[in-house]
Amino acid sequence: MSDRDLLVVGGGPAGMMTGLLFARAGCTVTVLEKHGDFLRDFRGDTVHPSTMEILAQLGWLRDFLQRPHNRLDRAELRIAGREWTVADLSHLRTPAPFIAMMPQWEFLDFLRAKAGDYAGFALEMTVPVAGFIEEAGRIRGVRLADGSERRARLVIAADGRSSLVRQERLLPVEVLGAPMDVFWFRVPKTRAGSALRGSVERGRLLVMIDRGDYWQCAFLIPKGKAEELSAGGIGPIREAIAAAAPELDLAGLDAVDDLKLLSVSLDRLRCWHRPGLLAIGDAAHAMSPIGGVGINLAIQDAVAAANLLARSLAGGGEVDGLLRKVQQRRLLPTRLVQSVQKAAQDRIIGRLLQPGPPLNDAPWPVRLLDKSPLLRRIPGRLIGLGIRRERVESPDAYAG
Repeated sequence: MSDRDLLVVGGGPAGMMTGLLFARAGCTVTVLEKHGDFLRDFRGDTVHPSTMEILAQLGWLRDFLQRPHNRLDRAELRIAGREWTVADLSHLRTPAPFIAMMPQWEFLDFLRAKAGDYAGFALEMTVPVAGFIEEAGRIRGVRLADGSERRARLVIAADGRSSLVRQERLLPVEVLGAPMDVFWFRVPKTRAGSALRGSVERGRLLVMIDRGDYWQCAFLIPKGKAEELSAGGIGPIREAIAAAAPELDLAGLDAVDDLKLLSVSLDRLRCWHRPGLLAIGDAAHAMSPIGGVGINLAIQDAVAAANLLARSLAGGGEVDGLLRKVQQRRLLPTRLVQSVQKAAQDRIIGRLLQPGPPLNDAPWPVRLLDKSPLLRRIPGRLIGLGIRRERVESPDAYAG
């Protein structure tokens, strides 16, 4: 006997948006989140124009932008001692032509508040899921860590790249690989600005994200070298960061513990579904941090899932035969974005992280983008709006 129409495993952006949209369509939904709150140290706090389009379609963009955030509308690189502008989002024809840098707990709390307006929505915090309930070849619900069960007509796994779907090998994974890992850290900001900046030199790649009163920084390192570098202490790492960005105030970066390691992976499930179960977001496709598009692809997955499944699920219909349509809809943009990320990793980042002669000039595409404001709109569009962005088509059972 199913207690709910839908169980969503994971209360991140994909899970919260999924729960919200299905509840809006009249489904009974429970989102299960293993943590007790949203106040955790997130690295990806970028909300792209494609996501804000979704919020605008729901009539919530104005409310969303009341939350604390700052705005980025261009990307810059420092190569061979010179600044180059390579992307411009300000000309996008969209309700919010910029990237909103918002603490992810603010975004999740915003979605929780909106979802709470729907009678069918429930969020359970501090509820770790231990496994899936499978009966007669179909997923019927989940087992919790305390031994209890939750059952539903459909389970959506939105629990990230360490998803139980992957741990239990319920669906096969295709690994694309990554040549780097990332040390994340933050330092005080000493000058005004509103851009995503990068410093590119042989052996030193640093990304700086403007967060208002501080820089959120990503220092790229060769894959698997984190332990070796950490063993040498913070001194050599800080010297390398200072060489990449001399203007940064690194006085507060005084211990290896100030660095947060992101082990970069790039992969996707070969099949995102089986009877009674669908994986979306990072659970279905782990993205590289290049472009900061992971959250926004996950939100697009959630919208597509609601568009294709919510009406039938709310009406008591069977949805197993529809699950493949979600993968079919979202696989092309996933593949294309991952192909671009892999090319950037293998052909540019991986090579630059290896020893070699210093860079004397920027590559010709960078020089061309810097000279042409019109051409800078192309990478701005790819970063801001992506490929095959979704529009909310799932019903609003509460309208009127």
